Formats: sequence, C-alpha cells, structure tokens
Amino acid sequence: MSPKNLNASNKTHKFLLNQLKDKQTSKIYKKFEKNIRLNEDFIVAVSGGPDSLALCFLSKIYSIKKNLKVKYLHVDHKLRNNSTKEAKFVKLLLKKLSTNIEILTWVGKKPKSNIQSIAREKRYALMVNKAKKLKINNILLGHHKDDLMENFFIRILRGSGLNGIVSFDQRTKLQNINLIRPLLKFSKKNLEHITKKVFKNYVEDPSNKNDHFKRVKIRNFIKNLELEGLDNDKFSLTIKNLKFANDSIKYFVEKNLKDNSTISNMNKSVILNKNFFLQPEEVVFRSLTELLKAVGKKYYPVRGKKIDNLIYRIKNDNSFMTTLGNCVIKKVNNSVLVSKER
Repeated sequence: MSPKNLNASNKTHKFLLNQLKDKQTSKIYKKFEKNIRLNEDFIVAVSGGPDSLALCFLSKIYSIKKNLKVKYLHVDHKLRNNSTKEAKFVKLLLKKLSTNIEILTWVGKKPKSNIQSIAREKRYALMVNKAKKLKINNILLGHHKDDLMENFFIRILRGSGLNGIVSFDQRTKLQNINLIRPLLKFSKKNLEHITKKVFKNYVEDPSNKNDHFKRVKIRNFIKNLELEGLDNDKFSLTIKNLKFANDSIKYFVEKNLKDNSTISNMNKSVILNKNFFLQPEEVVFRSLTELLKAVGKKYYPVRGKKIDNLIYRIKNDNSFMTTLGNCVIKKVNNSVLVSKER
C-alpha cells in the first residue's frame, strides 16, 4: 500500500473509531456485528437514504475488523429528473468513509404503473449481475424492522398466505447470490441516529411522502395503529410464532420436491410425478411455486391465483401445454414437465 493510501486508511479508521465513542452508536454496532455473522466479501446496496447510509457505516467497520473486501453500489433508476444529481451526492457522502461507490444505471423504457415494484426488480437484477462479474456472493440490503412491519400489512392486503406474510427473511437467494438483510432487528429511529451523526445529511426520496404509492399508505396506517397502542415487541413475537409454523410447512415442501421431482438432463426439464400433487394443498401450492421460481429464474414468485389455476388444470386435464413464470409446463399422462421458456 502506498503512503498516500495508508494515510487515508488511517484517517478512516480514526474517524470510525471516534464515532463508536458515542454510546448508542457503539451499542448498535455491537448488535450489528453479532447479527450479521458473515466471513466472506460482500456488496452493500446504497440508496442514499438514512437506512442504507447507516448500513454503509456499520458494514465499513465490520469489513475492516474482519479483513473483508466490500463494494458499494448505487442504482440510478432515471425515474426522476434529479436522480443522477442524487447519485453524485451519495458518492460524495461515502467519501467520508474513504469509500468509492459505483453507480449502476437503469437504461431503457420506464414503466407508467406498478413503478416501485418494477424498479425494485430492475435494481436487484443490476446488482446481481454486477455481483456475478465481481465474483462476490453476498449483497447487503438496508431493510429494517419498520420495513418488516410494512411488508406484513402489504401482503395481507394482497391476500397472501402464511408464507407470503412472513417471507421477509434475513437471508434469501437470487440466482445463487445471497441477499442479506442484517438490519431487520433495528428500528428506523436507530439507523437515523447513526446517519445524522456520521454523515449529517442523506437523500430524501420524495416517493416516501407520496400517498399514491401503497407502501406510503401502509406506513401512514401503521403510524395511526401505533397511536392506538400497536406494540412493536408483541408484533415481533407474532411474526416469530408464525415463522415457526411456516418452517414446519417448508420442511414438507422440501421433502415433496426431493421425493417427487426428477431433473432430466436430456431435455433440461424437471419431471413431477403423480405423488407430487397428492400432498396437502398448501404443500402442493408451495412446491410448485418454488419450482417455477427456480426454473424460471425469477426473484418474485408467480401470483397465487395463477398457481391455483395451474394446479386445477394439472389435476383435471389429461394433457396440455402452457407457459407461466418464464416456464413451459407440459402434462403428459400422469407426469408434468417443467422447463425454462426460451
């Protein structure tokens, strides 16, 4: 390392250690370090909001202590006129940690409806592709406890089942890349404390105040519930209990996939035998959902109503061929073949 880089590194270490002199910041970091349990290089997704900037700070300290390489990525969606200006501002903020951030740009036609959902999918796709190029298997996301609660109510409004309403896991996979949410046990208030103390500033996303979006409506609804006595600890306990029940079902889903499906190397498809569809209704539903998601290489599963309709056809039609979730599904006699759509 050159003298210049060494000097910058020493300054960064000193700056970080000085921040940990604050009792609340130190307490949050210790909880973060205990919670993340990661011993491999990683990427941090940075939006520029208070949550992601707090994650930048915490992960920077962690990477130094564990001697891990970390890469910071920001996605410029080009959905707002000033998005590129914001991206440059985020880059400037990260210089406080002597950290360079790479900006990934969403190029192409932008949606006029379902904007937040489509933008999220595009963001994940850009980051996963970058992770593969860098040969890094872990991406850290800034979702926190408040997001967990919002997701719960959004899924209820969609009519989601048990798996849907508790699916905001700390670790998930997308195209064999680990998506890790190490802040799910932290409140937004905790994270804002760190960001205001360390960075003094952050990006304000105007969509967070636009009640045209469902997530913002839910956020306002939760605030009203809190005024009526909604208890965060009891909510967390409810989620924990629901997860126990969900994990039991997952066990039988995995067993069904293992026992009643076979990978055919000849035509690169998965063959499902008759017993696959003789399991309890929820097990069949989830097994098929997971299979289509894996074969179709999709982050989000196919909508439940479409899965129900497909299961009905499989159980009642002698033979057919259809497409769903980027997959081709073909029934021949008592077997079902699922392959990726070309």
